[in-house]
Amino acid sequence: MVSVDSLISHLFSEIHLQHGSKAILSMSRLKCALRGFDLRALLILLIGVPALIFIIYVHGQKVTYFLRPIWEKPPKPFNVLPHYYHENVSMANLCRLHGWKVRETPRRVFDAVLFSNELDILDIRWHELSPYVSEFVLLESNSTFTGLKKDLHFKENRQRFEFAESRLTYGMIGGRFVKGENPFVEESYQRVALDQLIKIAGITDDDLLIMSDVDEIPSGHTINLLRWCDDTPEVLHLQLRNYLYSFQFLLDDKSWRASIHRYRAGKTRYAHFRQTDDLLADSGWHCSFCFRYISDFVFKMQAYSHVDRIRFKYFLNPKRIQHVICRGADLFDMLPEEYTFQEIIAKLGPIPSTFSAVHLPAYLLEKVDQYSYLLPGRCMRESG
Repeated sequence: MVSVDSLISHLFSEIHLQHGSKAILSMSRLKCALRGFDLRALLILLIGVPALIFIIYVHGQKVTYFLRPIWEKPPKPFNVLPHYYHENVSMANLCRLHGWKVRETPRRVFDAVLFSNELDILDIRWHELSPYVSEFVLLESNSTFTGLKKDLHFKENRQRFEFAESRLTYGMIGGRFVKGENPFVEESYQRVALDQLIKIAGITDDDLLIMSDVDEIPSGHTINLLRWCDDTPEVLHLQLRNYLYSFQFLLDDKSWRASIHRYRAGKTRYAHFRQTDDLLADSGWHCSFCFRYISDFVFKMQAYSHVDRIRFKYFLNPKRIQHVICRGADLFDMLPEEYTFQEIIAKLGPIPSTFSAVHLPAYLLEKVDQYSYLLPGRCMRESG
């Protein structure tokens, strides 16, 4: 006769045996599964994929810009017009060299700008153009393109520009402060307002109208040529030397957005995009992010239409900005905006320094003590 204790002991032995068999079977199956699986592949999957995601997060914009030649075609080439100038050549001969005729009297010239906070560059610009401009037109807003509130810097420093006061049409427009809106909408809104201010300034048909940002400075002799010559194109883009941070870092000569128009009522509209195929060579200077104070760099980075380029908060660190300026590197850590791999590769890295200060705006050199930070070899900035 079998005792109860024996039955229980036998039952537990069976259960233990079954569980042990199942465990052994599971381990066997796992071994079979892993037998055809490379452990290195598993490590790559567990470590490599997260690392790749992190790299894309940090450098995704660079990858996009590097691959730009694949997904975007270059714009139509400009029809570049040769530009002839020497101070000892008569205006009649200069006009003839360009295929134009000289006028009996020069056209009136209107220089119109949207103003943010570039007081030094505006001073240099207006002194460069002052002998040739009939009316300066300036519009400023208490809002940036990105909807940030800002001071009316020109209004607060208007006495600095007394030399132009008798020829100045000034306007102020209140910002709309729409959160989350595309910055280009506010920019377009302000440019339409500038259109109206130009009319208030008294422009008439066949007057010349300069359309450019404050830091896109046409050379004085270029404007003098166009006001004295007949048969010039009705719309003409100006090729400017492209500088970054100061006149030490010459990037290229591909700045083209500045333009000059023979005004036509009901037809001419203030704009900052391509409006013709004609481009007059070597017509001035574009000095982008050319500020005295680090605080102005921070302000512009947050205020202008490409604010989306600030991918990380440390981009706004003053020490980093100062280091970037002196290296001639990119504030937004971006690759060059080009349309061929050859051009992208050629422009990789910091901009080489130039030590030539020849053919720069005259007022810059006349006031060298005031504007020395814009000259080659002077990269240090004040904090502001």
